[in-house]
Amino acid sequence: MTEDAETDTALVCSAKGCTATATVALLWNNPKLHTADRRKTWLACDAHTRTLGDFLAARGFLRETAPADGT
Repeated sequence: MTEDAETDTALVCSAKGCTATATVALLWNNPKLHTADRRKTWLACDAHTRTLGDFLAARGFLRETAPADGT
């Protein structure tokens, strides 16, 4: 695999300005806008998992967390 191919498939943290590799997927929805089964995803690196998760949880949006690689 070339370096470009690795960059294209890397999962990047959703925190503003962060370019770290994501390790956690934060699955959420806004019940005022989305159906109950709809899930949107924010990716988080180790440094931002708590802050992004707290942001979503405070609004009642966080539904679950999972490994960023989908396993």
